[in-house]
Amino acid sequence: METKLWDKQWFSLFKAAAGCARQELLIVSPFIQAKVLRELLPKSVLPIRVITRFSLRDFSEGVSDIEALACLLDRGAVIKGVRNLHAKAYLFDDVEALVTSANLTYAGLTRNHEFGISTKNAELIQATRLYFEGLWARAGATLEKTQLETWRAEIAERQRNTPKGQGSPKFPDHGADLGFKADERPTMQVGGRLVDAPQWFVKFFGESDNRASPEKLVIDEVERSGSHWACTYPKNKRPRQVQDEAVMFMGRLVDGPDISVFGYAIGSAYHKGADDATEADIAQRPWKKKWPHYIRVHDPEFVKGVLGNGISLNELMRALGHRAFASTARNHTAGKGDNTDPRRAYLQKASVELTGEGAQWLITRLEAAFRLHGQLTEKDFNYP
Repeated sequence: METKLWDKQWFSLFKAAAGCARQELLIVSPFIQAKVLRELLPKSVLPIRVITRFSLRDFSEGVSDIEALACLLDRGAVIKGVRNLHAKAYLFDDVEALVTSANLTYAGLTRNHEFGISTKNAELIQATRLYFEGLWARAGATLEKTQLETWRAEIAERQRNTPKGQGSPKFPDHGADLGFKADERPTMQVGGRLVDAPQWFVKFFGESDNRASPEKLVIDEVERSGSHWACTYPKNKRPRQVQDEAVMFMGRLVDGPDISVFGYAIGSAYHKGADDATEADIAQRPWKKKWPHYIRVHDPEFVKGVLGNGISLNELMRALGHRAFASTARNHTAGKGDNTDPRRAYLQKASVELTGEGAQWLITRLEAAFRLHGQLTEKDFNYP
């Protein structure tokens, strides 16, 4: 089976998967202990990246080991720390992932009642990697071995200088404080770089009386719309809400009826005059007389083949309901029950803003479509 639920055997699952890894091992675990690492890490030289906690209290209480971090650094691992980390996930190449309640400790892997999954499903593996890369991109500097001696000395000094009867010493947490937002924005890789986007939109192309066939080639639709270099907006609706670095998902109205999301690109904020269609633009594409305002984009990535290879917006709305779009999520939080239907949220609009959850849902499925069908990038298109 591609994905299986487990409530035991975590030690053997980890050991088997690590033994097969050949390219990279990614670890997310708040607590790590040296004894279990020495038994589980593969003997072969393997790039390892680790996200854990740098709380000196954890080390002083023995729930996590400074020695474990030293062991990882000796193996060439790159390590970052995040405050309040509670997730546990282990990724072996892009072949298998373990997502579990179990820390990388003997108790977690052998004695505690832990629960989670092992998976070889490509979409779940990609989602796990995106979660890791999102934390990694925001987690600050990597650990240096000299810091470990400083931490050992600091723990010993605080323990020595705390009078008896005064409770436990106060210890700092040296991990990155990433905070927490109710609508956490996922970080995605676009054009070979990580993007921590301020906004996520689905930009619509076509109209209800001008739907395309799902069998239409994506490359033809991109050349028709110019969506590899700009998203167009109607004459009386300048797109002032779009910020620099917003990710624009491209959606074409298709027969069904549905909207096929066939790719994405990075947007730039609208500037009056500079981002309006010229006479030459309108001569080339007469429909721009009605749609003259631009959100210019760069680093486009589109699914190869036909529009039907894209991702259904209907499926997104069925899966997430009011959580799909920013407006319906806000209305649900505010108790505005009449305005939480995602199918009404985008009517008569040129684009709709996604929640972070909605963006992550689309990203994961588009990445799977890219692997299955291939990709079109900026080198495949002509530019004005």
